[in-house]
Amino acid sequence: MPIPYLLAISAMFHLYVGARLVPALPGAASAMLAAALLASTVLMPVGLVARRVAGPATADRLAWTGMLLMGLFSSLLVFTILRDIVLLLGGVLSWFSAAIALEPLRASTAKAVPVLAFGASLVGLFNARRTAAVVSVDVPITGLPVALHGFTLAQISDIHVGPTIKEAYLHGIVAAVNRLEPDLVAITGDLVDGSVAELGRHVSPLTQLKSRHGTYFVTGNHEYYSGAHAWIVELRRLGITVLLNEHVVLERDGVLLVLAGVTDYGAHHFDPAHQSDPGLALTGAPDNAGAKLLLAHQPRSAAAAEQAGFHLQLSGHTHGGQFLPWNLLVRLQQPFTSGLHRLGGLWVYVSRGTGYWGPPKRLGAPSEITFVRLVTAG
Repeated sequence: MPIPYLLAISAMFHLYVGARLVPALPGAASAMLAAALLASTVLMPVGLVARRVAGPATADRLAWTGMLLMGLFSSLLVFTILRDIVLLLGGVLSWFSAAIALEPLRASTAKAVPVLAFGASLVGLFNARRTAAVVSVDVPITGLPVALHGFTLAQISDIHVGPTIKEAYLHGIVAAVNRLEPDLVAITGDLVDGSVAELGRHVSPLTQLKSRHGTYFVTGNHEYYSGAHAWIVELRRLGITVLLNEHVVLERDGVLLVLAGVTDYGAHHFDPAHQSDPGLALTGAPDNAGAKLLLAHQPRSAAAAEQAGFHLQLSGHTHGGQFLPWNLLVRLQQPFTSGLHRLGGLWVYVSRGTGYWGPPKRLGAPSEITFVRLVTAG
């Protein structure tokens, strides 16, 4: 999106918050908030397009500043809207009771909004920057052979290596995954936000992932924003198996397991040859496989996966909403937001993501490294 449009949109939302809060605050606080909103109006959109206007080091600093402000402003906006709802209700109630004084309510809530927004953003920053916690999930599969009972996968998703997530952050994730000693590692897309030239070094810790059957990757929508074909080549160079509507056959104690992967649900908009197709991913797979698992970035692949006959789909994309108000809106686009769900004969697990996108902020949707264990259904 052109920078003038981003600035116009930013100015519109900041003007609303400023108009509602600045006049209601005392002198010094009013001036400080007005100055902060003015700076945020400019720095938020600049942070989004930093790579277009500055070199790598400066762009990262601008992105950090803009994303921090975006996280703070999102809470300011939400709390300002909630304040207006409270004032509206207070105004209605004041018609019926003279005991309700609106002016003190306006003043006290105007002071509370920035404090609450800053506190929420501080907590959200801590949640986003810490290494994701491990979430253990048992998936009961009917007819699962005894040899595959207890087969484990470590899923990481939506890390978004980019302006604010670098090599050190990924090292922490890799170390946490390796402590799980999984049978295989699955990376379900949106690994990067940037080119191989910019971020290749920061993705290199993935070579240290350890498991019995290797590491497997499927593309997410952000790979296609970042040069998917170059990243596919780079990840394969790092020893990671990239599954593009295809599968591999693994064996455990003489029993076969099919692990398939599809390109992102919307990949065809960038490359028609990358049309996502769970059915195609199973072409040539053995009929006697004890379990058929699919890696698909978006939960929206589930309907086709169920029709193709998969037992389990691992997805990400949603971030669990990451923070208000997005956790309320994501369900309008995706059939599942997070956790384990059933669709006909298919189990679908949706990770909340192992990193974050945009603002370094997570509230009500903690990041996760998912440790999936296949078990025989009772």
